[in-house]
Amino acid sequence: MRLLVLGGTRFLGQTIAAEAVGRGHDVVCAARGESGSVPDGAKLVKVDRDDPDGLAPLAGTSFDAVVDVATISYPWVRRALDALRSDVGHWTFVSSISAYKNFATRELLPPKEEHSGETGLKSDPDLYGSIKVASENATRAAFGSDALIARAGLITGPGDWSDRFGYWPGRMSRGGRVVVPDTDQPAQYVDVRDLAAWIVDASERKLGGTFDATGPSVPLRSLLREIADAVATPVELVPVTPSVLAEQSISYWSGPTSLPLWLPETHAAMCDFDVTAALAAGLSPRPLVDAVAGALAQEQALGLDRERKAGLTTAEEAAVLASL
Repeated sequence: MRLLVLGGTRFLGQTIAAEAVGRGHDVVCAARGESGSVPDGAKLVKVDRDDPDGLAPLAGTSFDAVVDVATISYPWVRRALDALRSDVGHWTFVSSISAYKNFATRELLPPKEEHSGETGLKSDPDLYGSIKVASENATRAAFGSDALIARAGLITGPGDWSDRFGYWPGRMSRGGRVVVPDTDQPAQYVDVRDLAAWIVDASERKLGGTFDATGPSVPLRSLLREIADAVATPVELVPVTPSVLAEQSISYWSGPTSLPLWLPETHAAMCDFDVTAALAAGLSPRPLVDAVAGALAQEQALGLDRERKAGLTTAEEAAVLASL
């Protein structure tokens, strides 16, 4: 199979390209080439998707399948479809569960045909999801139900810089008393290697449809206990009620002074997706111990004591423990 990855130099795109190369496919990655390198065995074609003519280096080429991992730009998606669809057998667009306006009812956000590049998110937190919805619509308009729309959940594993899962294996590995949210709200994640393998499978099989692409939902308290067991460093998990965490100004989910995977009750459905359809279509989550090992290796490579995008510092955690 001749596969084009629009991206391919970091995290999911790079993992998809590596998976396809490992299977013996002819892989081309189209990217600026500034955020990382393509996997060994893949070919980099330098493009600038901000330029209306930026995909010109791909002109006259055909592919059995294309995977587009465009994060937050409708024009990128639209221009790629216009330029390439006539010479492509199958198309995958990686969307996000952030496309949902209401996680409980699965109502979608209104589409916005914009280019953000991360700007504007503070004033419009739904912009990311709205651009994903518009990009999904453009992909379906071009390929109909033959396109694969993968609404990814929280992605973790090698290459993850977000700290939204990796914080926990990293923290457990340091041992001692660990502050954890005292709640059984649901938690969900998908390992980047499993998502990438499924997307390459889908390209090979020409799988079409729209899927919530994440792993099964599990109670957060149980997940954190299993992460601790998988890391196997002696720890004492110290459950702290949401009210006490709020009193200590601990934030949800991500950002400074936060506890990753912890959600406000209003957003609990964000990690309670029924993934039966994706599992039936071949998405195969690896055992937790393998996912934790991959996340911990990433944490160790980045440095356990680095300044984090999410989680508690040692001092912040000590302050919470002292307040109990």
